[in-house]
Amino acid sequence: MSGRTRTAACPERTCVGCRKRAAKHDLLRVTVVEDACVPDPRGTSPGRGAYLHPEPGCLVSAVRRRAFPRAFRRTGPLDTAELERFLEAEIH
Repeated sequence: MSGRTRTAACPERTCVGCRKRAAKHDLLRVTVVEDACVPDPRGTSPGRGAYLHPEPGCLVSAVRRRAFPRAFRRTGPLDTAELERFLEAEIH
């Protein structure tokens, strides 16, 4: 043995709302479908994804900072209504 301890690699992602790094499994993956941001809780939807803490505060920050169009390399605003509904359902 070399004396090194093996630790499992835990992928990290950055929340587009608060810009803090967190473990991938602690964040909600968001994708774009027809100019709308939709939640991808299983993380299996094809295409580009952005990560967000599943908290309304981070969503508000991401919308205010226009982080979703930048993360998805799109021009113009994206609809976040479905994402807002998903987060409200998760809280209650």
